[in-house]
Amino acid sequence: MHDEVEQGSPQSTPEESEPTTVPNSRRRLVPRRKRWTTIERDLRALNGPLLAGVDEVGRGPIAGPVVACAVIMPADTRAIAGVDDSKRLTHAQRVRLAVKIRERAVAFAIGAASVREIERINIYQASALAMQRALTRLKVTPDHVVIDGRPMRTLSIRHTAVVHGDARCFSIACASILAKVTRDLLMTRLGVRYPHYIWDHNAGYTTREHVAGLAAHGITPHHRKSFCRISDLLLEIEHQAELEDLEERALDDVGMPDEDDLEEE
Repeated sequence: MHDEVEQGSPQSTPEESEPTTVPNSRRRLVPRRKRWTTIERDLRALNGPLLAGVDEVGRGPIAGPVVACAVIMPADTRAIAGVDDSKRLTHAQRVRLAVKIRERAVAFAIGAASVREIERINIYQASALAMQRALTRLKVTPDHVVIDGRPMRTLSIRHTAVVHGDARCFSIACASILAKVTRDLLMTRLGVRYPHYIWDHNAGYTTREHVAGLAAHGITPHHRKSFCRISDLLLEIEHQAELEDLEERALDDVGMPDEDDLEEE
């Protein structure tokens, strides 16, 4: 059975929020906006305290595996300050938070699906496979599982899917961070062997430097061949460059408004 939570659940959090002061004559205390939704608290109440958050990274790159993480965070402690959707954090912030998450987690595990598996069964099925592997490697059996996005029919474990879950559920955000840090480290290490593709900077995603490496040196065993139609990638990059050039020239033609222009409005 798979459940889905759509966007727009009420905002609150299992932990108490700290008040903040508003500078006025009475200096009244106003509680801060709750960071996380009630989704995890509600799921724990229904299923038990051991809730595993799961997320994956690496669906979009043209090189490297897809990596998933499953993490069970303790239900009776405050959320780690600074945790957020991994895409909103810097590399340094993710690395720092990953240490705290690993220290505090009841259990966590990493799963991956290789480039060969992505090519054989497609990226959607490979993502589900990576999640399944992460969950089966947990040393503690969760009472329930919550994942980011939509329900996955091929994920055999009963789960609840939360749209934009990495921004709404603390445990999913923790999984997102651990998965991202793990995959980035893996791509950096692969980049030492294959320096022409700048994987330590682009993590296998499509960039001008990555496409230039493909054009000059061809593909590696770690490239997703079905993703790597080099001629199409070059055209895409060139088209993007043309659009950026047109935008700059258009701004030059019309001129940037100054204070006199604004006053005439």
